[in-house]
Amino acid sequence: MNTTPSIPHPVTSTTAIPTEQASRYLQQLCKHFAHKRPVEFDATSGQISFAIGECRLAADATALRISLGAGDPQQMAELKDVVIRHLVRFAFREELSVEWQTDPSVEEQKPK
Repeated sequence: MNTTPSIPHPVTSTTAIPTEQASRYLQQLCKHFAHKRPVEFDATSGQISFAIGECRLAADATALRISLGAGDPQQMAELKDVVIRHLVRFAFREELSVEWQTDPSVEEQKPK
């Protein structure tokens, strides 16, 4: 799987994190959150449902792709923080590069 499926939320954001451990991190994240959240996953894809939004993950040999969906920009910021904070904990042996790509229509909706 090369991309994560789109998420039907008003605010979406995606990232592709270069790592050879993508499947490992995907499974660790999903197993961790499965204790408290609805989670579905296998070695190459996963989905975590949070009260504030949705997280979909896809792993291949070169990257972990994360697609987030939330109801508003504040929830999105919180969702990004929760997911990445946990991912960094699991990936303590390497420094991950995370660059979020937010849906451009969200930027247009921000008050000026």
